[in-house]
Amino acid sequence: GKAGCPDYAKAELLADCLQANLPGFRVHKITRHPDKWEQWLRDVCEMNGWEHKQSPIIWRELLDRGGKGLLLGGVNEFLDYAQHYYGITSMMLPEEMLDVAEENLKAHIEIEKEEEETKSLIKPLQIWITSASAPICYQLIPLLANGEVFGMTTEISIHLLDTDQFKEVLCGIVMEAEDMAFPLLHSISEHTEIDEAFIQADIIIVLDDVLLNYEVQSVENYIGEVSEICQVYAPLIEKNAKSEVRVISSGKTFVNLKAMMIMTYGPSIKPENVIAIATSWESAAKAMLARKLSTNVGGVKDVIVWGNITGCKYIDLSHAKLYGYDCAIWGPAGFSHPLLSMIYDSEWIRSEFLSAQSSLSSQICHCIGMLPAHAIATILRYWYHGSPPGEIVSVGILTKGQFCLPEGIVFSMPVRFQNGNWEVMTELEINETTQEVLGRLAHDLIQEKLIALKEIKEMHPYGADKITS
Repeated sequence: GKAGCPDYAKAELLADCLQANLPGFRVHKITRHPDKWEQWLRDVCEMNGWEHKQSPIIWRELLDRGGKGLLLGGVNEFLDYAQHYYGITSMMLPEEMLDVAEENLKAHIEIEKEEEETKSLIKPLQIWITSASAPICYQLIPLLANGEVFGMTTEISIHLLDTDQFKEVLCGIVMEAEDMAFPLLHSISEHTEIDEAFIQADIIIVLDDVLLNYEVQSVENYIGEVSEICQVYAPLIEKNAKSEVRVISSGKTFVNLKAMMIMTYGPSIKPENVIAIATSWESAAKAMLARKLSTNVGGVKDVIVWGNITGCKYIDLSHAKLYGYDCAIWGPAGFSHPLLSMIYDSEWIRSEFLSAQSSLSSQICHCIGMLPAHAIATILRYWYHGSPPGEIVSVGILTKGQFCLPEGIVFSMPVRFQNGNWEVMTELEINETTQEVLGRLAHDLIQEKLIALKEIKEMHPYGADKITS
């Protein structure tokens, strides 16, 4: 019944009396706030095919046998039922009914308040993943839900976003994730309505890619496709996500540009909260070096990925170190060798390693998702808990003149994560050769940005100045 209803108070006390005096008789009470009572009553009646208009509503259920509930009616019907079957009735006076009703309302409000306070203590991180039918997402979910990324006490809710044609795939992923029963996975859901995207998001992982075939389309057309995707996402992020939302651009194509366009179309999104993932290329390069040196890949550190992560980039070994390497010189724990001094075949560096960067890109683009999923999970763990002290991590960020780079492009460079933020490791020294390479890479990214802005102007001729500024 409706909390605060005198008739409900009378029926409730009669039910308590029946339960106390009759073996096997059980009462289940449901109260609703007066503001929510009418809607709740309509829903219950519609679900059961009943006709009832006032408080209370009383029905019988044979819980030990199952079956549909049998509607008894309101308080008068309940009084007649109790008198006829059990010879018990209520002699409650109107004044008593009003007093009990008032107590019921106060108790209901207190219970609701306690429930809200309890719910407020459970605040799972809201994680949205776009193009969630991609294999990366399938590999990523267990990494996010096992507690190693955000901590063993942080619950998460995962929201999978994709187009309607992939709804069945998303439902399958949801069911499988639920079946795995991760203790920290508060909920997982699929979404195909774009207007619902990014509601209360703490983290957004953008996996959207374009399928490249330059024999069919020009690079300008592909850049236009990326711009259109970000043109949809960015305003929704501004509108629906939390103000401190963190956006990760990942995938196999145009990850720098996606991050750039999200900031362009969403000017209120904090630039320091938008990054592009370079860890896949960093990890693949470390693995290649470890194979050359016949050592454990975990001992290869501080390889830097500069530039356009999924385009023209430079893998810099000038600061790379080797830990635990089996050679003539050994030191205590934490002792390292400069990597370049351990590779005696300098011709291999100039020829095979540098030329192998294109094959690395091909290898990463054809991977089934394990490597990029691990890369995303690693960067998220660093972002929330800090990167290993002294270790270099490469991510694509908005430039502000670091390393003499032009401002306003998303460029992969060395950073460290600490206290929930990142900072560029501007103390690193780079030689003239590297500086020249960075200049060329920056020029390529500027051209890519100009093409994208041109696409914006063509799509929005009257609002282009505001966007590009």
